[in-house]
Amino acid sequence: MPKAIRLAFALVLLGSPLASSPASACSNLVHNVPASVIQALSRGFNLDGWFNEKESAPPSIELLRELRKAGMSHVRLPVPAERVMPRFASKAERDERLHEIDLAVSELLSLGYHVSLDLHPGDQFNRLHQQDPEASLQEMKDTWTGLAQIMRRHPADRIFAELLNEPDLDANRWQKEAEELAGVVRQLLPRTTIIVGPVNWQRADSLPTLRPLNDLNVVYAIHMYDPMAFTHQGHWLPEEPLSSIRGLPYPIRADDPRVQKLRRQLVDEQKTQALAALDQAIIASADANGVAKWLEPAAAWQQRFSRPIIINEFGVLKSQAPRESRLRWLSAVVTYANQHCWGWAHWELAQGFGLVDDRTGRADPGVMRALLGPH
Repeated sequence: MPKAIRLAFALVLLGSPLASSPASACSNLVHNVPASVIQALSRGFNLDGWFNEKESAPPSIELLRELRKAGMSHVRLPVPAERVMPRFASKAERDERLHEIDLAVSELLSLGYHVSLDLHPGDQFNRLHQQDPEASLQEMKDTWTGLAQIMRRHPADRIFAELLNEPDLDANRWQKEAEELAGVVRQLLPRTTIIVGPVNWQRADSLPTLRPLNDLNVVYAIHMYDPMAFTHQGHWLPEEPLSSIRGLPYPIRADDPRVQKLRRQLVDEQKTQALAALDQAIIASADANGVAKWLEPAAAWQQRFSRPIIINEFGVLKSQAPRESRLRWLSAVVTYANQHCWGWAHWELAQGFGLVDDRTGRADPGVMRALLGPH
């Protein structure tokens, strides 16, 4: 997920994207991703934090079993890139981390999940990526060579390779790198499904900048956090403008008394950047198209290229968002994904966006209903 908020992200307004037919999206896709993989990717969550530098306990077996029994079939497992890259970690550190990843994958597979290993970079690699194309590409190749050693120990149809989370560079360069990196991964893992997404936080409106790879065992990943004024309200960094937005409902309507009250409060407090983000969110929501406004560019891309898609990050920061609005937004995203035969993976399990109830430590029943429907 994004590590920092740029107002440009929150203020993007889309034009009128091409309409797409959900029925056509569900048929005639051009790929050779196994049907079992497509099915598994249809319902999942991100398990962030397992391998972070700060010690964090892995989720309990009981919680993972509960989620699997409820219908979750896929875990996206973010791997902090700098902790497994030769440039940033010693061999002993890398070996230890790879061993931990192997144990985590084994545990998840034993519980019946399919697993995506997501190479998830931080600021160090992103700086290298922007400043030294040759060195950063080699770093990714070397890292996937190490990760492939783990992946080959497990069934190829149960574990997937996500090349790089939210590549932070221009689209043309990423296109070339993705093609080259996918070729390396394909040589290492001939039967493994590869997952790849576009630049610019993997937004749906950035997917048209990415051409399909010359490999049919690939799923294309986008992220969904629009409107940002809603999903990132009460941002954890006080200096971020969205930290001043609290209690914003969804859908966002200019005539909603709660929206009007929040707007007056931001005016009174002279929170000009937060006010601008709120006003743009109001304008962007005026056409009542809901989440379709932001997701239709990806639907149009799929209509053109007939490739499988997954929204493998979407969620709402829960501390300040009205609960029913959060559940309504989550349900709307999943409904759109299901209608278009896209997979999805909620961001995330048990942190600020998590689907776990902080009081009980168990899955939040309301969130589970929003994601999976009533049982």
